[in-house]
Amino acid sequence: MPKFGVNLLLWADKFDRESVALIPPVAEMGFDGVEIPVFAPETVDIAHTKSVLDDLGLEVLTCAIMGPDRDPISDDPSVRQNGKDYLKSCVEVTAELGGDTFIGPMYSAVGRLVGRGRTDQEWNWCVDALSDVAEHASRYGVRLGIEPLNRFETYFINIAEDAVNLAKAIDNPHLGVHLDTFHMNIEEKNQAQAISNTGDLLYHVHCCENDRGTPGSGLVDWDDVFKALSQIKYDRWLVIESFTPDVKEIAKATAIWRQIAPSAEALAIDGLAFLKEMADQYLSN
Repeated sequence: MPKFGVNLLLWADKFDRESVALIPPVAEMGFDGVEIPVFAPETVDIAHTKSVLDDLGLEVLTCAIMGPDRDPISDDPSVRQNGKDYLKSCVEVTAELGGDTFIGPMYSAVGRLVGRGRTDQEWNWCVDALSDVAEHASRYGVRLGIEPLNRFETYFINIAEDAVNLAKAIDNPHLGVHLDTFHMNIEEKNQAQAISNTGDLLYHVHCCENDRGTPGSGLVDWDDVFKALSQIKYDRWLVIESFTPDVKEIAKATAIWRQIAPSAEALAIDGLAFLKEMADQYLSN
């Protein structure tokens, strides 16, 4: 059976010592783990956070955000280096918290659109950068998951096939693919086929609806998604990643202008119940 988690971006636009207070309610809701956004590694209070996680028996995962000052495919070598340094710091934070999974669109600055597709030079810069980061992650026992985003957020990796090709080019067992049902709903011809084709390179899954709402409330074909997960014997994380207008900075970045669930808590609780029901039906064996 997979494990179930929720990303704290549902309630906050950053993670620091104060944000640790968001973790106990996640355990009370019945999740196995919490996904922490590490936007600024220096703000994470390792000792305090780990103490709370350990007391609750909650596992931890982390995710990245790449900005224009830390872009692994920038023309500026110093910006590319800053991107690698940031990702390596996140790997270390993940390991120090006791986690083994660090995911996200770590190949390019989110929101950077240049009016063309990627170039061979950008691909080579990305392979070089993430090969270095993956080697660093291997020393810490951390797995990386590369997440395709939709075309309105990046031009570099939009579909599972491209993420698989990037993982194969890097060729490190500590680096695989992270798929998100929201982005897949926009970009893939067939979500189930994309999952099947990713196969054992699928290291992580984000679950939310076509409108980023509660899993099970929209247009995503969850039966096909779970059949495909069953086919590849997926047994890692299923994490709810969604956002609400109440978290202003994240809402602005993700274009969430209306309420897509009664509350963040309702989205998490109802989404977890739905995902557990689907997992019981398709993944219990």
